[in-house]
Amino acid sequence: MQDETAPKFTSSFKKEVYQGLTAYPKYLSSKYIYDKAGDKLFQDIMAMPSYYLTDTEFSILEKHKEAIASYFSNGNSFFHLIEMGAGDGKKTKILLRHFTEKNIDFTFKPIDISQNALDSLKQNLLREIPQLKTEPLQGTYFETLETLHFSSGERKVILFLGSNIGNLLHEQAIDFLSKVKGYMQPNDLLFIGFDQKKNPQTILDAYNDQSGITAAFNKNLLVRINRELHADFNLDNFIHWEVYDPETGTAKSFLVSKENQKVRISDLNLDISFEAWETIHTEISQKYDDKTVQWLAKKSGLQVITEFTDSKNYYKNYLFKKSI
Repeated sequence: MQDETAPKFTSSFKKEVYQGLTAYPKYLSSKYIYDKAGDKLFQDIMAMPSYYLTDTEFSILEKHKEAIASYFSNGNSFFHLIEMGAGDGKKTKILLRHFTEKNIDFTFKPIDISQNALDSLKQNLLREIPQLKTEPLQGTYFETLETLHFSSGERKVILFLGSNIGNLLHEQAIDFLSKVKGYMQPNDLLFIGFDQKKNPQTILDAYNDQSGITAAFNKNLLVRINRELHADFNLDNFIHWEVYDPETGTAKSFLVSKENQKVRISDLNLDISFEAWETIHTEISQKYDDKTVQWLAKKSGLQVITEFTDSKNYYKNYLFKKSI
């Protein structure tokens, strides 16, 4: 039972934390994991041997960079390369270096909710690829896309790597893809990474490492709420738990309360009660197959042009355009 009066929200973070923790079942948005500490923890996750996604997509981009360049440049025409959720740009740099070496004419516009990630990325790109034209943009995907204005003759290639689309349920993914399509002209392209269905144990191992990095990553939500909203979550009173349903291809992350407890969030004037083993749903990581991706594309008004995969078919990058 929550016995507080809803405050006036002065930020989306406050609003979404209030809504999520007063809902049943409780939930928090994974996008708020990504502050300076969360960014570092995610880099640690990507370096784990069990987290196959990063190295697999890395290998795809390296193996197919020539073909990808051909699709993107479309006969050497200028384009804007817009990356949603750019992060540290580790994988994208494969393409950026190759495009630059081939004197392909483009600008790079990385979008990220984390200003820390963008600042670090810009500094690294200035050092590693100084001739690259980079214009970082801080904010959520669609708020930022709405600020971009191009002439009808300027092509856009939109990147969404890292299987970030897997953080959305199918209906949410259709809504997301439909919105992206709304920003596309007929000659624009959309390039997205989709993690594929595979041995369930391989997937669980990627999201539930024994060293506790993934647990710390998810608990960073509570750390951030403690710091920014003056709450008193005791992290030791929660465990991280991962489940995977091979039928639906849905992996889910939870924080589970180990005991009956109350948490005070002062900035929201809110007391939250937890029963023993009650959950906070923090993240979804959807897995796909070709049939599902084709269905998502059709529902969203998109068309699959081609796909690129690794030697094990663990992961695929699909290239889309607007349907005619």
